[in-house]
Amino acid sequence: MEPVYIDKNAALINGCRRGDRKAQFEIYKLYAKAMYNVALRIVNFEEEAEDVLQDSFLDAFTRIDNFKGEATFGLWLKQIVINKSINQLRKRKVEFVNIEEVDVAEENEPAEDLQWKVEEIRTAVAMLPDRYRVVLTLYLFEGYDHEEIAYILKITEGTSRTQYMRAKMKLNDLLAKRGV
Repeated sequence: MEPVYIDKNAALINGCRRGDRKAQFEIYKLYAKAMYNVALRIVNFEEEAEDVLQDSFLDAFTRIDNFKGEATFGLWLKQIVINKSINQLRKRKVEFVNIEEVDVAEENEPAEDLQWKVEEIRTAVAMLPDRYRVVLTLYLFEGYDHEEIAYILKITEGTSRTQYMRAKMKLNDLLAKRGV
């Protein structure tokens, strides 16, 4: 038997299905900040993140009948936001280079007890090239695995792993240059 998710906001979602503007506004208030942050981490520009957020909610409310409740509404909406964010990047002509033949080194991370300053890391992540930042964001912050990232970005799994490895190296370089 497959698990069935009962969304705690089911009444609001049903209101949205009926076109209830009040329910839509309540759903917007519940999810807007989190979804804006998802978009911002991917597109890296506040104005574009705001546009992605609005387009995502419009799309979600227009296609609410496609929401089957197999997962939470927030997860369904987050997928819309991520897809729209990636499409926004593609409009900017970001190229995800396919580097299938590149050898990927094994990840050996020493357990370091360093206190990182959130703002310095956020700034360094924002300085990463788009192709690195997107893979890093999807993997570390959004919890996708490389197979899912490859599917979302239409790249190979090896490319996703390589972009992630390079993003980490570039992020370490940027942080080292900033004295972190």
